[in-house]
Amino acid sequence: MSEKQFHKFGRFELELGGYLPELTLAYHTYGKMNDDQSNVVWVCHALTANSDPAVWWDGLVGEGKLFDPNKYFIVCANILGSCYGTTGPLSINPETGKEYYYSFPDVTIRDVVNSFVLLRKHLGIEKIKMAIGGSCGGYQVMEWGMMEPRVIENMSILCSSPKEAPWGVAIHSVHRSAIELDATWGEETKEAGFEGMKRARQVGLLFYRNHEAYNERQKEESENISKDFKVTTYLKYQGDKLAKRFNAISYHKLTKVLDTHNIARNRYDTIEEALASIGQKTLIIGIHSDLLCPISEQLHMKDNIPNCEYHEIESLYGHDGFLIENDKIAESIKGYFDFIK
Repeated sequence: MSEKQFHKFGRFELELGGYLPELTLAYHTYGKMNDDQSNVVWVCHALTANSDPAVWWDGLVGEGKLFDPNKYFIVCANILGSCYGTTGPLSINPETGKEYYYSFPDVTIRDVVNSFVLLRKHLGIEKIKMAIGGSCGGYQVMEWGMMEPRVIENMSILCSSPKEAPWGVAIHSVHRSAIELDATWGEETKEAGFEGMKRARQVGLLFYRNHEAYNERQKEESENISKDFKVTTYLKYQGDKLAKRFNAISYHKLTKVLDTHNIARNRYDTIEEALASIGQKTLIIGIHSDLLCPISEQLHMKDNIPNCEYHEIESLYGHDGFLIENDKIAESIKGYFDFIK
């Protein structure tokens, strides 16, 4: 459908101090923008995804799907600090001529959105009909909605929250600890932390799914205990899979990016005040079995955002449900936004 594209920007200042000498953004676009820009949909991706939602969200993005490129101009950019084309720890620092690795500076969700604003302007987009994202993608949507309320017209936020909770920070801290225990951690190579990354992913999968999902999908088919349990094999497979496609230094950095999420920071005294200031029509979708970002977070948003509706989806898949329950998600979005057909 679309080839990955790149655009290079100059010096990029960071919220926590410091800068990047230059910034490269990797992104995909699908379809054609209308003359009045009434069909722009910006998809914000989650932690280890990339700029190609037609692959990782293929139930919603693609021909004949909810976001059909024959109807909409769809944009998705890879987030700052990732290893899928946008500037991150594996990129070359032009000031040293070497990879950043551990010296890659600390960035925030706000920095990520500021990089999107640069791309938006480069693409000539003055208004976005809908910004949509789940989990970390939802963080980006909320931050962007606060930052550019006249640009972002409507928001769909799935399995997300307005501020990273201590629960989330605790989980991310364990992820990082698992990586740091790898004997290769600290080495300036792309392979550093490879084994630790596997363990971090295994920890993550305890929270991306839930008790019921494991009992249903990973139950033993026999009483033979002379082999690995089915669930043990599953976790090892998933750990290997992520370690082979992602980078441990990027993962370590990106979990810290999640920890910075707070839409009220330097804007309002409380999260409630920040939420009350949101003027966009907003759909909040929660998954009833989500352990990582429980529905209490979405209900709190629903109670404080003025022009908002909350839909709850029954799913076996916990937090990962926002990537799996595509038909239910599409039904919710079409039922709330008149311009989505």
